[in-house]
Order: sequence, then C-alpha cells, then structure tokens
Amino acid sequence: MIHDGKAISLPLSLRVWGDAALFTRPEMKVERVSYDMCTPSAARGILEAVFWKPQMVWRVERIDVLKPIRFQTVRRNEVGTKASNAFGIDAEDHRQQRASVILREVDYVVTARIALTAKAPADETVTKYVEMFRRRARAGQCFHRPCLGTREFAADFTLVEDGTDVPPPIADSPDLGWMLLDIDHSGKAPVPLFFRARLVEGRLAVPPPDSVEVRR
Repeated sequence: MIHDGKAISLPLSLRVWGDAALFTRPEMKVERVSYDMCTPSAARGILEAVFWKPQMVWRVERIDVLKPIRFQTVRRNEVGTKASNAFGIDAEDHRQQRASVILREVDYVVTARIALTAKAPADETVTKYVEMFRRRARAGQCFHRPCLGTREFAADFTLVEDGTDVPPPIADSPDLGWMLLDIDHSGKAPVPLFFRARLVEGRLAVPPPDSVEVRR
C-alpha cells in the first residue's frame, strides 16, 4: 500500500449492529456454523453496501467487538438444490430444514481505509471518495441493505466520528483460530485466504492480504 495521503485514506470507522448474524465457516458442509465474530470479508461487504466505486477498494484493518460473543442454535428452511433452467424450481419440493449456529445481539466497529485502484485517473485523489462515504453513512444511505453474514440478518449502521458515543470493546482476548480473510480473485480461479484470528481486549487486527500471516 502507498501511504502518501493520495492513494490511501486515513482510517474510517463504521459501527454496525443487529439482532443476529451468521458468518458461515466454510469447512462446515451441512449445518451452517458461524465464526465467533464478523469476518474481514463480511466487514468489507458491509462497507461496499454503503459506498463503493470501481476506482477504489476497501482495506479492513480492525474490527472491534462491542458485545459479548453469544451463540444460539436455530432451525432454518433452505432450498437443497439449484435452478438448472430458466423456469427455476419449486421451493416447496426442495425445501430442507437444517440447524444453524448463529450469533445473537452483535455490535461491531469496523475500521478501514479507502485505497485507489488502477482504474482511478492519474490525477485522482482519495479525498472525494472519503467525503462521499461519510455523507452517505451519516445519512444512512446504502446501495443495498448491509447484512451480517447472510441476507436474512440485516445490519444497522452509523458513521463513527470524533465525539460519537461508542461503547468500549469487550475485555476478552480469545484465540479464535483460523478465520477467512477474503477471497483472492486475481488468478484464474478464486483462492480463499486465511489468517490466525486473535482478539486482544475485544479488538481484532486484520493483516493485509500480502502479509506473512496469511495462508492460502
């Protein structure tokens, strides 16, 4: 990354919360089981729902956990097959009831930077994208409703600025094990990236994709 004030912004923070969340672990094949907290890729998706342009990319750097981590097992209806033609499928014929382990009452502060991509003009600066994001976040505007892992779990959000009243992160510092960082789409096939996630007094530091901490 280039930290010259032009190609990448100063840190920006967004508070996101909701009644429930499901950040699905990819290793679980049948039942959906959530990670202990919001993943960096899910956090990026929330930010992109509020604001995104082809000339920029979000770099998530930290996620603060503001409420205790609580799980709940629920049963959810899912469709067990994909549509194979233009006529779709009859959901009633393919409905399956599966158990899911979800998170309850979640609340996070996502801190990230906006970086310019190769699609940005040579004389472009990051300032206008920062101001566009701030304006949209302050007004509660979004391209589509942000979700907490899956679309059924909608997220509320607000911009965190100087003077914003935000609860402190939880005091816990657990090792959360290997967590999905993001998906690398630069090659012929998408490649998942993982890192060892550790909370330090409720804060998760997110490594950059090219860090030695990241595994493919």
